[in-house]
Amino acid sequence: MIRQAILLAVFACTAATAQEDRGYKVYQFPANQIPVIDGKADDWRDVPADYIVGTDQLRDDVGKAAGNLRKIDPKSLDVKVRVAWVKGLNRLYFLYEAWDDYWDFADPGLHNDTFEIVVDADLSGGPLIDTLHPNPSLPWSQRYFDYHGVHAQNYHIFMPAQGKDWALLWGPQAWLKKLPYSNIAYAYDFKPGQPGKLTAEFWITPFDYAGADPARAVESVLRENRKIGLTWAVIDYDDLKDEKKKGFWNLSDNRKMYGNSSLGTVFTLMPLEAQHRKAFEAQWSFIVTDMARRQVTFRDESVGPVERWHWDFGDGTSSAEQHPVHRYREAGKYLVVLTVEGPQGSSRMAKLWDVAVE
Repeated sequence: MIRQAILLAVFACTAATAQEDRGYKVYQFPANQIPVIDGKADDWRDVPADYIVGTDQLRDDVGKAAGNLRKIDPKSLDVKVRVAWVKGLNRLYFLYEAWDDYWDFADPGLHNDTFEIVVDADLSGGPLIDTLHPNPSLPWSQRYFDYHGVHAQNYHIFMPAQGKDWALLWGPQAWLKKLPYSNIAYAYDFKPGQPGKLTAEFWITPFDYAGADPARAVESVLRENRKIGLTWAVIDYDDLKDEKKKGFWNLSDNRKMYGNSSLGTVFTLMPLEAQHRKAFEAQWSFIVTDMARRQVTFRDESVGPVERWHWDFGDGTSSAEQHPVHRYREAGKYLVVLTVEGPQGSSRMAKLWDVAVE
């Protein structure tokens, strides 16, 4: 009992460690500019430079362990990563561009130039691999299938993958590597052992709960201005026959981020850039809060300064409140219209038959 209590206390302290927020940002694509996964960077040309996480942000884990910290020589390895999202989709899009003087990807196993990602979208934190389970006395199969990668996911994305699957999803959630949960495309023109530039464009779906059975999984819900846990490492092999010739360049200050999401970094899901936002537009949503009473709660989500609201509920009644609660007298489906007025004029948003009560 004492041993178990100590282990649980250690786990609690570890899980409570906060992820580091350095101000990294996730760019929001407009809904009409969702990137095509084709391995080309064209769709990302409007992403501002301050969204790039470059080689200068990576830490030398191999040198740190040996007491000899190194800096990455951009003539040997130069990496640029952009991360993006689309409001309404629970996806994280990545554009990975890298120059390497020696691309190592001939081996069918783990020996491969790799982009390792750990995503913890709800910032739940804590260990995520079987070897760090708070109860190590459990059988391996229970620790692996019930725990490993459940609350945060670790992807080893092979850069590039040739003659093998595009990634190792570290855990029993291999279903995450397939549509409709992820997709990837590469662009490169080199062979193993040669230098060159690689572009990888892909997206993944983060999950708050991702067990071995996808039927029980719970997607993370991405929202504007929300902070998420996201970190990565670039694993750079330089000799197919020599395991020692590799670099482990980490975005986190702690190498063990691979198995504990509390040791990672924080990214913020940004709003649309100013050039993609409308200055003034009516918008709204609703929830049927009591179907038995035909009660509907409406929420104004208009953009820009609004001075007056006019709701037409479609049943001959109206309201001037910003967020009205309305009870329909009869069952049916209704045309609801919100008209807003402000210094920039007026704007209307009508929704036909979205609102229906029984």
